[in-house]
This record gives sequence, C-alpha cells and structure tokens, in this order.
Amino acid sequence: MARRDSTGRGGAPKRPRRTPTRPRKATAPARRGSSGPGLFERVLRFLLFGLIVRVLWWLGLRTAVIGGIILGGATLWAYAQLPEAEALLDGRERGSVTLLDREGNTFAWRGQQYVTTRAETASPHLVNAVIATEDRRFHDHFGLDPIGIARAMAANLRAGRVVQGGSTITQQVAKLLFFENTRSLERHIKQVPYVLAMEAKYTKEEILSIYLNRAYLGAGAQGFEAAAQRYFGKSARNVTPAEAAMLAGLLKAPSRYAPTSDIEAAQGRAEVIIGLMEEQGYLSRVDAELARALPAQLSDAASARAGGYFADWVMSAGPSFLTNQTSEDVVLRTTFDPRLQRAAETALAEIFSTKVREGSKAQAAIVVMSPDGAVRAMVGGRNTGAAQAGQFNRATQALRQPGSAFKPFVYAAGLMAGMHPLDMVVDSPITLNVPGSGPWSPQNYTREYLGEITLTEAFRESINTVAVKVSEQVGRTRVRAIAQDLGIERPLADGPSLALGVSEATLLELTGAYAGILNQGQRSMPYGVIDLRLKGDNTVLMGTDRQAPIPVLDPEAAGMLVYMMSEVIANGTGQRAQLPDRPAAGKTGTTQAARDAWFIGFTGDYVAGVWMGYDDNTPLSGVTGGGLPAEIWRETMLRVHEGLPPTPLPMVVPEVPGTRLPDMGDDPVAGNILQQVIGGIFGASGLY
Repeated sequence: MARRDSTGRGGAPKRPRRTPTRPRKATAPARRGSSGPGLFERVLRFLLFGLIVRVLWWLGLRTAVIGGIILGGATLWAYAQLPEAEALLDGRERGSVTLLDREGNTFAWRGQQYVTTRAETASPHLVNAVIATEDRRFHDHFGLDPIGIARAMAANLRAGRVVQGGSTITQQVAKLLFFENTRSLERHIKQVPYVLAMEAKYTKEEILSIYLNRAYLGAGAQGFEAAAQRYFGKSARNVTPAEAAMLAGLLKAPSRYAPTSDIEAAQGRAEVIIGLMEEQGYLSRVDAELARALPAQLSDAASARAGGYFADWVMSAGPSFLTNQTSEDVVLRTTFDPRLQRAAETALAEIFSTKVREGSKAQAAIVVMSPDGAVRAMVGGRNTGAAQAGQFNRATQALRQPGSAFKPFVYAAGLMAGMHPLDMVVDSPITLNVPGSGPWSPQNYTREYLGEITLTEAFRESINTVAVKVSEQVGRTRVRAIAQDLGIERPLADGPSLALGVSEATLLELTGAYAGILNQGQRSMPYGVIDLRLKGDNTVLMGTDRQAPIPVLDPEAAGMLVYMMSEVIANGTGQRAQLPDRPAAGKTGTTQAARDAWFIGFTGDYVAGVWMGYDDNTPLSGVTGGGLPAEIWRETMLRVHEGLPPTPLPMVVPEVPGTRLPDMGDDPVAGNILQQVIGGIFGASGLY
C-alpha cells in the first residue's frame, strides 16, 4: 500500500531543500594597535630618509663648494691671462694684399683683409643685426644664457634636428680666441671660466668689438669693416639696414652666403635677418619693408670679380714674405686694365656661345699686353667671372706645343742672317737624316707643295718645308738663341723639328716674345707689378718687376718680320683676324693632331695671344689656329681698341726684288755651293 505524503497525496515523501552556503574566508587574527606600519618602522624609515638627504646635501654642498672654488680659481686664472681688449681685435695669422689696377683702383684682394672697427663707431644697424642674429639677450646675461639655451633646446626638439644654437656672443668670442680647434663638448666645458672672466674684465661693447673684428666673413674678409669694404666699397660705419643684414647673415656660413659667390643666396639670408630685426624691434615695419624691397648689392669692384687669374700670377712675381706670406697689410700696384679684361672675357664668351657646340669642354686662354710687356688682361680659362684664387691658369701654367706659332723666330733668324722677305724659295719635299731616329720628312698641313714662292709667301701660308729649310740653313743654334732672347725660357728641341714648334711654351711666354718683335726687336718680358707699399705708407718696398729691354733683332729685320706677319692676316692663314679699321700682324699655330690651336698677333698698340685646346690633350675637331683662335683674337682686339685711333705698325715694306735661292732638288750643285757659302759666312750648315 503506497505511502502518502504529509499532504495526504500519494508518492514518495520529498526531502527538505537546503540552501547552499558559501565557505567562510579565513580571517587573520586581528593585530593590536594601528592597521599601518608600526611606529618603530615608521621612525626607522624617517631616520633613514633624513640620513640620505643629509648625506646628499653634504656631498652636494661640498661638491658645489669645491666646484665653485675650482671654477672661481679657473676664472681668476683666465682673468689674469686675458690681455687688454685692444690687443684681441686683430687675430690674423698673416696680412693682406690689396691689388690696384693701372689707374689706382682696387680690383682684387688676397690674404686676410682686415680693418679695425668698434661697436661704438660701427653702424647701429650692423650692431643690431648681429645681436638680433646671434644673441638677442646679449646685454642681459653674464656670458652664459640659460634662457637662450632652453629656447634653443626647445626649438631643436620641435624640429627634430639642430636648427638653433644657444651660444652667446661671449661664448663665440671665447671659441674664436682660445678654442677654435677644440671638440664641441670639451670646448663648452673649458670655455666657461673664460666666458666669466671676459664678462668680468671687458665691457659688453669691448666683447662685441672683438667679435666684430674677429669674425670671418668670406672672400678673405676678416671682420665687418673689411667685409663692408670688400663687398660694398664702404665703411662699416655707413652700411644700410639691408647691407647690415647681409653682413650679419654671413656669420652662419661665410663661404655659402658670400655675395661674391652667390648674391641670391646672400640676399635670401639677409631677408631672414631683416625679419629678426623687425621682430625684436630694431627696425620698424616700414624700414623692414624698404630693406626687403631694396636688397644689398655688390659694389662695382666686387661684382666685376675681374682679374682673378692676373692676381694669382702677379702675386707670384714678388717675394712671398711681401705677397702670399706677408705679415703686413700691403698694397700692390699693377699693370692690370679692367676695361681690357672685360674685352677679353666678353670676346671669349661670345665665340663660345655662338660658334662652339653646347657642352663642349674645350678650353681657351687669352693674354693682352702692351708692346713693352706690361700685361693688361689675362684669361686663364673659360667662365673667368667665377675664377677664384688658386685656379689652374692656362695662360701661365699650361705648357703646350706652339706649332707654327714658333715660326716667327725661325724667320727672324733668317732675316738676321741676311735673307730678304722677297727672296725666292722652293716649297718641295725634303728628307733629313736625324741621328738616332733615321730619315725625317716634314709635310705641309695641306699635304701639297707650292713650288717656287717668296719667303713672305712661305711664311704667310705657313709652309713647313720652307721653315725647316730656313732653320737648317741658318742653324738651329741661332734659332734657339733668338727664341730664348725674345723670352721663350723653356728648353728647346735639338732636332730639325725645332722649326715646327715641337718645344713646349706657355701662352704668356709666346705673347711676350711677340711683343718683343713689335717693340722693334727689343726683348719685352711680361711684367705686372708697378710697386708694392705698406698700406697707409707711401714708402716703396718693392719696385716694378719689369726688366730692361734688350736688343735682340736689329730694327730693320724686326720691321721686315712685322711686314711678313701682317701678310698672314691680310692674305694668309690668319685672314679671320682682320680688323676693319687698323693694320694688324700675327701668326697662326696648329700642332700635330690639332691638340693645340693658337693665334698671336698685334696692332700698333697692343699684343694679344690666344690658345685653345683640351686640358687632357684631346684633339680639337675642325679647329686650326686660323679658325676659332683667330676669331677670338679678332673679337678681343675689336673691344680692346674701341675709341682708340689707328696706330701704324712699325714695319719695313720690302722694295728690292729678291733673287731666287734654288732648291737642292732643282739644282744640287748650286744648292751645295750656296749652302757652303752661307755656312762659311754664318757658321751654319743645312739644306735650302
């Protein structure tokens, strides 16, 4: 029988439901007293912390005291070492050379230019520009500027690179005076006592004056006075806000921002400085806008940048202790003529821009001089406007074969030996036996032979066979002697090829030798120095480097040679050099494989020489001395003679008909007899 639950219903009785209980957490026995660290522990910690603080304070205080004593001692030592401010203004290792042209005007500078200036007398615009650029709190700090350092660090962090320095002007002066070659970190540590000593010993104006005189500002200018005169032709007392800003802008990078190198970069940097001056209250808005609208410009002398090659050459003319290594400031008066220099430079640029293919690496050089050897202009290579001190000078340093430009010395020897411009000669093949080399047969440029012609025609057409015959007949010794006496100082060849210009010479040497021909046969050595004096002193320390003229050719022989050279331009290989309003004389020259092309000639007033070729001896393409060199010469002389009346050439026009001197190939017996006669008279032997 089924059980009933308590409710009287059938079924198994239900168990009572239990509510689940969570296990109780074990609780730590309660501590007596406070719930935090014990009193003893707190006291111990406090005592330990205090002890550490006291130790650190003790160490810091004593370190500071010791550091202060060391710094103070170092500052006192530096103070005692510092000379008077006046002695620190000029810090150059050597002096300067100011070069004057033939009219007494400055055209170039060498060495470290320097003229004293002071903060009190310099233009206020210049002082303000320097302070605004380099140290805006200059008058408010003690040589070290924590605010400036913090500002620079913040600017550099924002930019992610170094864009601003925190050095004060005093620190920069210390660097210029004592630590210029010291590493940055070491310098910053070592310069602290010097900075403090300078601030203690010198006034702010004296520190600024040292800076204004010591700073290098490009183009050899040491200090702001020298820079103002170098770039603007005026004193630092008189510079405008725009000029002051350009000068101050040079402090960041003198070579990069030198206006003689890149005037646009210099003006852009100056505009930044003008903005700083306006921002700091040194310029009103109107003055700042005016300075931006009218940026600084170079003086005429500085912008011309003429005579760089000439200046380098003439600096080597005197003793180094008075020129390149001078410890004084000297003034060098020269023969340089800026008008003629511009004539040569523009002529060269004109020909290369109109008649030479773009991108050509061909080079050229020009020398212009007076008949007495006074060098008036010199172009040592293309792009002469950018010529800087020390560049390779192709007019004075390049040794090249003159080719047929050497022939005037051969014919001069012939004329001195009694030959006549109208003597008849025969242009025909010739073979000479050269000891050690065997047979040698010179050929004409055209590979053709003209037969019976006059000596003048042979010279006019630059006939090689006749030149060799003349040289062999009068003797190579006589040819070499005349060339050397006229100014070719290099060793000359011994063999028969001497007559064809295989010996090397410079353009300056050749042009000077031609000047001797124009100068009635008297040697005219090139010279460029008139005198040298100390700056501000009229005492001549060194006179001219001109050498006294030496008779080499008799006037009649020289006059006949001038006539023959005039025929080269009038009717011969140099016709492209003809001038429209005056007579001229000259000679072309082209070396083997056309590695060098020359034209050298003169009027009654000036001598000019032109060389053209490649620096690496690559042959010229389609160029001979009668081509582009003759055209460069013509363009140069057209400009050189602008406004000058024509001057006649000192030539002797031959009037007596010549007699035929037979060629050996036509009449060997007559040739041998004539050779023996001339050899007996002149001590020479050879073939004619």
